[in-house]
Amino acid sequence: MAPDRKRSSAFLRFSSGGVCRMCHRVFLLLWLLHFSSVYSDITDGNAEHLKREHSLIKPYQGVGTSPSSQWDFKGSTLVTSQYIRLTPDERSKQGSIWNTVPCYLKDWEMHVQFKVHGSGKKNLHGDGIAIWYTKQQLHPGPVFGNQDHFIGLAIFVDTFRNDLHGMDRSFPYISAMVSNGSLAYDHGKDGRSTELGGCSAEIRNRDHDTYLAIRYSKGRLTIMVDVDDRNEWKECIDIGGVRLPTGYHFGASAATGDLSDNHDIISMKMYQLMVEHTPEEDSQDWTKIEPSVSLLKSPKDNIDDPTGNFRSSPLTGWKVFLLLLCALLGIVVCAVVGAVVFQKRQERNKRFY
Repeated sequence: MAPDRKRSSAFLRFSSGGVCRMCHRVFLLLWLLHFSSVYSDITDGNAEHLKREHSLIKPYQGVGTSPSSQWDFKGSTLVTSQYIRLTPDERSKQGSIWNTVPCYLKDWEMHVQFKVHGSGKKNLHGDGIAIWYTKQQLHPGPVFGNQDHFIGLAIFVDTFRNDLHGMDRSFPYISAMVSNGSLAYDHGKDGRSTELGGCSAEIRNRDHDTYLAIRYSKGRLTIMVDVDDRNEWKECIDIGGVRLPTGYHFGASAATGDLSDNHDIISMKMYQLMVEHTPEEDSQDWTKIEPSVSLLKSPKDNIDDPTGNFRSSPLTGWKVFLLLLCALLGIVVCAVVGAVVFQKRQERNKRFY
């Protein structure tokens, strides 16, 4: 019965060795898939896809009130050769700058280089910057220098805490909001009741450049930040089920109140994303889409949620990788257990000969 024993032990060695080799190869494949998905999320800034008619770049040619201008500004905004200052470090100021050319791209990505700085010490500064993609433009108001009840998308970089009960998050805080004109931004609650998601980011008085990337593609809104001088993007918000029309305008605004800061825009670079759509999507009139978000819960449910996260957590790159890794480990365990059970059966069967 020696041959049977050799076959069973050889099978075990083959099974364990084969499983290990398979595990190693699949593990490498998972890593490659993970990093390709992460780094393909944000464009590398390929100039081929840069849309200059929607971009704001030094020395800011095309900014002004002339008929040929592509950007117009309002309020306390000051245009220099190195930066566009929306508000100076003075109280009760509002400023904005808007792209006068409507954007008809279905899939796009906006990179914003900005700087928030001032003489105010910790917690004694405000109020923040907002990046807009809205139907209206150049309408000053109470929401970071822009009108309330807007129609479209807003990304808020809020530097001052108004809600003293919301101590579960630190400021500055970046959040997103989509509105069809029926929602009001609640400054007293720091916009928590209409917030789609957000993250804290130390963006004030940094000695290096700070960046924000806003990506909209196939109904998914992704916000990334690069504020630690590491030349890498960090995910802040990732939400599916977002519907935004074409034909809206990009802009930026800022405001100060009793407290103040310099709010500067260095650049806004718009990139077209080359994405295929179904014939049904292509035949749709995207200018008629109403801004909306398909959520598991209403934004108003977020008022009583101390975490500020009222939606199911999306399957981001790391979560997908960990899920696949757990599945792989389960397969490996089953294979090894099966090999051991097979060997035991072989050893038990040989006693009958």
